[in-house]
Amino acid sequence: MKTIIAACSQNLSGSRASIQTALRTLLAAPWPSQRDVRSWLQLLSVLQWVLSFLLLGTVSLLLLIYLVFTSFWPISVLYLAWIIFDWDTPEKGGRRLPCLRQWPVWRHFRDYFPVKLVKTHDLSPSHNYIIGSHPHGILCVGAFCNFVTGSTGFGEMFPGIRPSLTTLAGNFRLPVFREYLMSGGLCPVTRRAIGYLLSKNGTGNAVAIVIGGAAESLSCRPGVTTLILKNRKGFVRMALQHGACLVPSFSFGENDLFRQVVFEEGSWMRSIQQRFQKMMGFAPCVFYGRGLTSVRSRGFLPYARPITTVVGEPVTVPKIEDPSRETVDMYHEMYVRSLLKLFNENKTKYGLSETDELHIL
Repeated sequence: MKTIIAACSQNLSGSRASIQTALRTLLAAPWPSQRDVRSWLQLLSVLQWVLSFLLLGTVSLLLLIYLVFTSFWPISVLYLAWIIFDWDTPEKGGRRLPCLRQWPVWRHFRDYFPVKLVKTHDLSPSHNYIIGSHPHGILCVGAFCNFVTGSTGFGEMFPGIRPSLTTLAGNFRLPVFREYLMSGGLCPVTRRAIGYLLSKNGTGNAVAIVIGGAAESLSCRPGVTTLILKNRKGFVRMALQHGACLVPSFSFGENDLFRQVVFEEGSWMRSIQQRFQKMMGFAPCVFYGRGLTSVRSRGFLPYARPITTVVGEPVTVPKIEDPSRETVDMYHEMYVRSLLKLFNENKTKYGLSETDELHIL
């Protein structure tokens, strides 16, 4: 009996010693620094944004279809009824939620790259504006961060101005994703939606349009500044019809976030991309970025490269209900000159050399 008690006492003492040793080892281990924690938060904020834009709409649609064949089918039916009832809301100014635009996660998103907004001229709240956003890049990170979130201080720099970023109308047909987009102040890039913001929503509205669109994303790669703009004149016509000032903006560093496999003009892969873009509205780019575990690994996350969005001088536009082709061409040329001036005055400040030129196709 004494032998058993002694053995138990020895085991208990050994257990206590093991626990104490483990605690000492744990306490002696280096804890993550504040810098490490910030880096993780920034990476996670970018991850949720990329996954939201790439998967939220598709996954939500598949989930609702699946629920139809389960006992939870009323959820799908009720949401379908809601979409039918709410169908025109994206075309009528949307349904923005200020709390989502000020979500703290967007500050970590901004700091990951980081993204910076630069103001060169004032925008009066007594006018409406169409902001041309260049270049498109792969995922329009600069445009999203500056015109959708409040993290870069757009509201403080331009008091009284309500920014709205336009995107493909098809995105507003996807369940749940449409609510996510509208809550951030996005609207379809359609004449009806833009016209509503410029004519029936008072003044102080700034509609940001990524003018190059999907076609421009096909030529996106580091060190190349090519814009699809020469024959894109619909935004100028709308500005004239509503008397909205034209404002150029350029995001330096946007094309450095991903590496893309660019297929030459005339190749069969390029033809497939262009046909897909005409049918679906977006281009299937072959690109890669960094992985989740390491900067050196490959994945779908953007590289941490600084983006500086410079908002230029407004081009004053008269209100003409039915502008002639010559008038549209004249103001389009004025806009292009203003954009070139903006680019040339700022390129050496934000990562480009004096010899870099802006190519407009």
